[in-house]
Amino acid sequence: MSDPLSEVVRLLRPRAVFANVISGKGNWAVRYGKYGLPSFCIVLSGTALLTVDGHEPVSIGAGDFVLLPTTPAFTLSSLVPAPPVFLDPNVVASGRGELRYGEQHGSPDMQSLGGAFLFESADPGLLVSLLPEVVHIRDSARLSQLVTMVREESADQKPGSEYMQSRLVELLLVEAMRASAANGAP
Repeated sequence: MSDPLSEVVRLLRPRAVFANVISGKGNWAVRYGKYGLPSFCIVLSGTALLTVDGHEPVSIGAGDFVLLPTTPAFTLSSLVPAPPVFLDPNVVASGRGELRYGEQHGSPDMQSLGGAFLFESADPGLLVSLLPEVVHIRDSARLSQLVTMVREESADQKPGSEYMQSRLVELLLVEAMRASAANGAP
């Protein structure tokens, strides 16, 4: 017998699109327009401030995982923000390699893995409406491992990589929903 969470994820049929290293140094801020597709991020080191439109700003740090099922517009910045640089999420999604914000040289103050995926369901809108708009989970080793594996599969493009990415993103969604439910979310 399957459970409702497994069924929702199975019906959404997620497929990984890309995953990149994202880092920042010094005082910096970036403003992304609405993307509309699901995105995720796990902070590897340091801290940043995430402000998703319609939500209070939240400080994110090493081990924190963020899932945005529909990725509304948001700002990501150092804890001491600078004037934001505006970025088109569609252009960023088509690139590969590390994204560096702020000072371009030296060890980063913040480093994360972030990416996006697609839902291959015929009408994902109804199912996505069942998910929280923003999922923020502090210090999740399991989610960190899954995001790392998504990044490796995305970067390496070995035979079977597309299948592996799809299964890993399914696991990522289930684990994120489990963890958010454990934190009091419905």
